Amino acid sequence: MSKHWYDQQTIYQIYPKSFNDSNHDGIGDIPGITAKIPYLKQLGITTIWLNPIYQSPQVDNGYDVSDYYQVDSSLGTMTDVETLIKTVHEHGMYLIFDFVLNHTSDQHPWFKQALADPQSKYRDYYLWQDPAADGGRPNNWGSFFGGSVWAKDPAGGSQYYFHLFDKRMPDLNWKNPAVQQAMRDVAEFWVEKGIDGLRLDAFIHLAKADFRQTYPNRTGDSTPIISDMFYAHLPKVHQYLHDFVAVIKAKHPDTYVVGEASSADPHLMVDYTTPGTDECDQVITFRTFADDNTQDDPSFSDTFQPRPMDVTAYKQNTVGIQAALADTSLPTLYWNNHDMARVATRYDDPDYPQASAKALATALYLQRGIPIIYYGEELGLTNIRYHDIADFEDQTVPTFVASAQAAGKSKVEIMRMLNQTHKMAGRGPMQWDNTVYHGFSDHLPWKHGDTDDMNAQAEIADPDSIYHYYQQLLQLKQCAPFTNGQFIMLGSAEQLFTYLIDDGQKQAAIVCNLSAQAQTYLLPFVGGKVLLVQGGATYRGRQVTLPAWSSLVVKSA
Repeated sequence: MSKHWYDQQTIYQIYPKSFNDSNHDGIGDIPGITAKIPYLKQLGITTIWLNPIYQSPQVDNGYDVSDYYQVDSSLGTMTDVETLIKTVHEHGMYLIFDFVLNHTSDQHPWFKQALADPQSKYRDYYLWQDPAADGGRPNNWGSFFGGSVWAKDPAGGSQYYFHLFDKRMPDLNWKNPAVQQAMRDVAEFWVEKGIDGLRLDAFIHLAKADFRQTYPNRTGDSTPIISDMFYAHLPKVHQYLHDFVAVIKAKHPDTYVVGEASSADPHLMVDYTTPGTDECDQVITFRTFADDNTQDDPSFSDTFQPRPMDVTAYKQNTVGIQAALADTSLPTLYWNNHDMARVATRYDDPDYPQASAKALATALYLQRGIPIIYYGEELGLTNIRYHDIADFEDQTVPTFVASAQAAGKSKVEIMRMLNQTHKMAGRGPMQWDNTVYHGFSDHLPWKHGDTDDMNAQAEIADPDSIYHYYQQLLQLKQCAPFTNGQFIMLGSAEQLFTYLIDDGQKQAAIVCNLSAQAQTYLLPFVGGKVLLVQGGATYRGRQVTLPAWSSLVVKSA
């Protein structure tokens, strides 16, 4: 496998609206990010990934783009972006942008023109379909944001347009060569502006099946059903992806392309990242996670019911991905992102908050692959706790609430579940110090609620903090054998996560106890050097003793 600058990076994901507010309006912005570059450098970050900063009505917090060539005014100006790019590079770091290529905002000039003039060339920039024989929606395919993928032409025409997400986010028609060219032009604009890579949002959905098909169901009614087989991972995606990436790489060969392939299994991950195909360098899949649903309450919807990790299933998912990609590409390693609850709320043990955060980080980030740290994760930042259902900004939440209420759940119980599991609870402001609004702003933040008492300033001052542990872990990640070693899963008890990293000269054993019960483990080799230890873990000879939520990293002699 060839080596590129991005093969040994550590990525830090920033949700711009929630990172740092520099202009006192309660919304994070580009200058606020620029001001914190030294903090990220000190932590050990090499690459920054920004969620979308393009002009947007903010229906989906920037994933609904109305102008790809403009910066959203709430976040700053083009000059601010140019300063950010310059500052990142001066610190020896890289910058990648989220790139939304499956859909636009309904406020984009293309869609506005498509509505205003059905004979316009822009009509074919989107996906339109005539009504079904009964005059209703063309089929029963369901949107990821609830309801149908079809919305009636708001200009009064008889056709419906396709939207896989919110109805204000119409999908682009990638069958149209003009659309393909337009999106390549946008990408080239930003790469030539100086960014180092692209995170391709929802690229697996670029191709759709024949719209005349309906997903079979037992009731025979037209209730919309999520129908992934009709709009995810279809063969044409590879052609669209190749044609997009190949043009960019031909002019800018060092551009890093990581794709969001949320539902990709290990074999699809291989297909999207095989060297020489000009598709993705890496992909991000959600199929690494495994939750234990055995304690779900069957009396109401399971959509937002909290669940602990199924450690065995998580190990199985991990080894499946690592084995498949061993000779192809590097996995992406992450515990959380903007589309899920924070790991500190989702999986950390509240009785051992610091130890569990450190043990989980050890289990993941020393694996073969590219770490992606979600902003605030290095502090053990937890979900924000809202008080109002509307704060979740999610069309699927009312359905869950109604189901839970019908089962007798109180509002307090319902809010507790949502605050534990919903992605919007994971998008709260970064906590920098112990001043008002934790130093994120001196103005009420755009997202606010109850938060746990933690902040970067205090953790930097505390040598035993989660921050300092992440710093040590990321430094170790840049050393042999972790820089180019192979991943080997070791057998262990159910709540242990144990593996080797072997570069052909040295081995490192990583032994993590992901439970509150003390454990013991027998190392695969005798002796060696302790590289990292937390939670009171010890070893003698080959015997490792692991208190609750502890871990040990040992390098062979």
